[in-house]
Amino acid sequence: MSETRRIGFIGLGNMGTPMAANLVGGGHAVMAYDIAADRARQFAQAHSARATESLAELAAHAEIVITMLPTSREVREALTEAQGGALAENLRRGTIVIDMSSADPVATRALGGDLARRGIALVDAPVSGGVPRAKDGTLAIMIGGDAATVAAVKPVLAAMGKNLFEVGPLGCGHAMKALNNFLAATSSAAASEAIVIGRKFGLDPAVMTDVINSSTGRSFVSESLIKQHVLSGVFGTGFALGLLAKDVKIAADLAEQIGIDAPVGRLVSQLWSEARDALGGEQDHSRAWAHWAAKSE
Repeated sequence: MSETRRIGFIGLGNMGTPMAANLVGGGHAVMAYDIAADRARQFAQAHSARATESLAELAAHAEIVITMLPTSREVREALTEAQGGALAENLRRGTIVIDMSSADPVATRALGGDLARRGIALVDAPVSGGVPRAKDGTLAIMIGGDAATVAAVKPVLAAMGKNLFEVGPLGCGHAMKALNNFLAATSSAAASEAIVIGRKFGLDPAVMTDVINSSTGRSFVSESLIKQHVLSGVFGTGFALGLLAKDVKIAADLAEQIGIDAPVGRLVSQLWSEARDALGGEQDHSRAWAHWAAKSE
C-alpha cells in the first residue's frame, strides 16, 4: 500500500464516484465534494470517507486535490472563481492539483501558470476505460506535468489505474486523451456508416460485425459497441454524447490552434456535434448511431 495522502476529490459523476472509492480502498483519506451535495454525502456514507459542501474546508484538508469535471471551464471555476472562496485562494503552497477531467490542453497550460504563481502545482491526468474500468481500478491514465510532480502523484494514480503513461509536459495528458477519443469517435462514425450501407444492400449487421471482428476492420467499436449497445438497443456505455462531442472538438480545435490542417478532425467533430444537438448531450453516445441511421433513410 502506498503512503496515505489527504485527498480532496471534486466531481462524483459516473466516473468520479468509483475512482474516489478506489482511493479510499487504497488507504487514502478522501474528502469528497460535488455540486450536488447529497451525492457527496451519499458517497461518504457508502465508502467511509468525508463529505463537504465547502471548497475552503476541502482546501484545508487536502495535500492533493483531484478534479473530475465536465470541461476546463468547470475546473477553472472550482479552482479560481467559485463563489465563497475559490480553492486556489485557500490551498497551501506545495499542494498538487490533479485534473483528471477531459479538458482543453491549451486552457490547462494557462491554468497551470496561474496556479504556479500561487505555489500550487498542476498535473493533467485524464483517463480511458469507461465506468467498468473505473470501478475495478484498471483505467489507462495519461499524465502530463513536471517530472518531479508526476513522480510524487503516481502512487495515488495507481489506486485508480493500471496503465500509467507519462506523455509529456503539462497539457500533454489532455491532448492525448482528446486525440485518443477523436480516433474512437472516427471509428464509431465510420463503422456506423458501414453498417447503414451494408444493411441497405441486404447484409445482416450482426454478421457484418462478426466478419469485421475477424478481419482488418476490427476495432474497439466493433468488438465492444456494435452488438452490445447498438444492435441490442441497450445504448448503455455510460459515456455521454455531449462529452464525446466535446473531446472531438478539443482535438479539432487543438489542430487549428497549432496550425495543422485536419480535415478528418473537422468532419468528425461536425458529425458528433450535430448528433449531440439533435439528441441532447445527456444521451449515451452510442445513440448517435440511431440518429445517423435515421438520417440515411
